[in-house]
Amino acid sequence: MHYKVFGRKTGLRVSELALGAGNFGTGWGHGAERDEARRIFDGYLEAGGNFIDTANGYQGGQSEAMLSEFIAAERDRLVIATKYTLGTTPAAGVSHTGNNRKNMVRAVEESLKRLNTDHIDLFYAHMSDGVTPMEEILRGFDDLVRAGKIHYGGLSNFPAWRIARADLLAEVRSFAPIAAIQVEYSLAERTAEREQLPMAEALGLAATLWSPLGGGFLTGKYRTSEGDNRANKLGVLIHSEKSARESALIDTLLAVAEESGASPTHVAIAWLREQAKRSTTALIPILGSRTREQLDATLGALNVQLTEDQLTRLDGVSEMAKGVPHESISGSVARFSGGVTLDLPKIPVA
Repeated sequence: MHYKVFGRKTGLRVSELALGAGNFGTGWGHGAERDEARRIFDGYLEAGGNFIDTANGYQGGQSEAMLSEFIAAERDRLVIATKYTLGTTPAAGVSHTGNNRKNMVRAVEESLKRLNTDHIDLFYAHMSDGVTPMEEILRGFDDLVRAGKIHYGGLSNFPAWRIARADLLAEVRSFAPIAAIQVEYSLAERTAEREQLPMAEALGLAATLWSPLGGGFLTGKYRTSEGDNRANKLGVLIHSEKSARESALIDTLLAVAEESGASPTHVAIAWLREQAKRSTTALIPILGSRTREQLDATLGALNVQLTEDQLTRLDGVSEMAKGVPHESISGSVARFSGGVTLDLPKIPVA
């Protein structure tokens, strides 16, 4: 596994694939028991990984608690990311949710205890609550960085305009910078290409990518299997074959997999690795395996090299409309250039 510098706001080194620990535990009624979670964790480290992603609410806090045991002997070589906002359980109450400073400070202290560590490497606001001022979030992150309780702050599932404003506010007010964003991105869900990913590239923010397999949709298994899967047991399937676009995507994915002697999972992750190679900042897919076998099957993507023709076909069948104003801008570039060919910069103008 290769390593990357975690965006242009940090010098942190992380592996090219992160391990998502959302399936560590059974608090949601679907996940991995302790022994299986340990096998997943060990397999990821054996493959060279060093970047673990969790959250205070994953499996009702079980994920962080399990990780405390797993990371104990390896803490200094690992990069641990966790999140706050949603609370640990639905019954926690209103004071245990939101992005406000009260909840942030309480959540970080509880996560430190569950993880049995004295610091968190990357601490995200899990999603925008729509009300907490960005200044409050940034000042809270800055205080936690200065206290040594976190090393970096990040924003997960925030609108691009709020992230861009946070980046500027942190700079002009000398707060600790926002280091990273987290956003859903895969062949099945490419709308982050409209705003979030161009913004991250322009501002030098790392981007960690959740649901790289579309909640299991890109494995192709939901076409044929029933029973013990996320769709049937957890009740949350991020994507499904609901239109001609999804059917064409799965058809193409399966065809490319057969041509490559690989699985659809390999192809979906290999496509993401190609997007990461094209980017000037770090794009890190988060693998959310529930079994060691799933992890091993996913890591096989490290040995898959897609051809330009295959990439072109996957790009085309998964492409989503950019919408306004992006389509108008791209259609007018030639007119703006005065008829000459321009060598456009790779990084968008911030």
